[in-house]
Amino acid sequence: MLLRELTEASGVSGNEKEVRDLIISEIKDYVSSFKIDRIGNIIAHKKGKSTGKKLMITAHMDEVGLIVTEIDNMGLLKFITVGGIDKRILVSKTVLVGKEKILGVIGAKPIHLQKKEERTKALNLDELYIDIGASTKEEAEEKINVGDYVLFSTKYTEFGDDLIKAKALDNRVGCSLLIDLVKEVEDIEFYAVFTVMEEVGLVGAGPAAYEVDPDIAIILEGTLCYDMPKLDTHLIPTYLNKGPAISLIDRTTIYNKEMRDKIVGIAEENNIPYQFRKTSMGGNDSGKIHIAKEGAVTTTISVPCRYIHSPVSVMSRKDYNNTFALLKAILSEFKREVL
Repeated sequence: MLLRELTEASGVSGNEKEVRDLIISEIKDYVSSFKIDRIGNIIAHKKGKSTGKKLMITAHMDEVGLIVTEIDNMGLLKFITVGGIDKRILVSKTVLVGKEKILGVIGAKPIHLQKKEERTKALNLDELYIDIGASTKEEAEEKINVGDYVLFSTKYTEFGDDLIKAKALDNRVGCSLLIDLVKEVEDIEFYAVFTVMEEVGLVGAGPAAYEVDPDIAIILEGTLCYDMPKLDTHLIPTYLNKGPAISLIDRTTIYNKEMRDKIVGIAEENNIPYQFRKTSMGGNDSGKIHIAKEGAVTTTISVPCRYIHSPVSVMSRKDYNNTFALLKAILSEFKREVL
C-alpha cells in the first residue's frame, strides 16, 4: 500500500524532500503539468472538463518531529521540537537522525534516580537527550550535525479490525487520498497541491493558494480522534469507523455552511457514512487558503486518527475507503456544476 511508503518516509516540517520525491514519482504520469515552487510545494494541474470554477485539492506533506541543537561532550544530542508535540510522550522513543537516518533513543534520568517531585511532572526538553551510541562529541560529529532533522522510527503495521498504525498519518493519509484522486479521476479539471510546513504555521498554503487562486478548495487531513470511554460524547471530536469527518469550525476557519450542506447531501445520496469534526481546536491549511487574494470557499474532509502528533497514530482503512468514495462523489458533482 502506498500509505506504507508515505508514512515511513522522512518529512519533518522544512525537510519534505523525501516525501515530495515519492509523490512526484506517483503522480507525474497522471497530470498535465506540475511544478515545485520556491518554498517546496508541489502544484500539479490535471486537465479535464472546465466548469468555470477553479478547484484546488490540498494535503500537507510535513510531519511533526525534532531538530538537533547541540552535541555535548558525551556525544549526546540535545534537541527542540518541530511542530506541536506533547513532551510527555518523548522519553524512551526510538528516532532516526539526519540524512543517514542514524538510529537513536530519547533518554532521560531513570525513575530510580528521580526525586519524588520529579516523578510528578513531565520532563522538560532540556532534561532529555538523544543517545546514538557515541561516547564523545567528536564521535557523534562524524555522523551528526547541529540542525539535522529527527523523525520517529515507526513501522507501518496493519492490526485489529482493519486498523493501521504508523507515524505521520497526519497528514500522509491526506497525501495518499490526493494521489489516488489524481490517478483515478478522469475528465475533471483540478489542481492537486501538496504543501510544506503546515505543522509550523501553515507556511506553504499561502503561496500555493496565491498562485492557483482557487474558487473552491478541499483540504484533506488526518484529524484528531479521541473516541475513548468516560468522555462526554459532545467532547469527542471524531470516531474511528464512522466515516470521513467534515469540519464545522477550527482555530483558523469558519467553514462555509452552504458548501458543507452540499457535501452532506452528496454523502447521504451515495449512502456514504460521515461525521462532523466536533471541536474548534487545531487548524489546517484552510486558514491561509480561504483568505488568499479574493478568497476561496473551503471545506476540510478528514480521516480520523487516534494519537496524532506522536510517534504512532491509528486509523481505520474503512474510514479511508469511505473518505475516498466521498471525494469521488464530490468531484462528480463538481463536474456537473452542482458545487
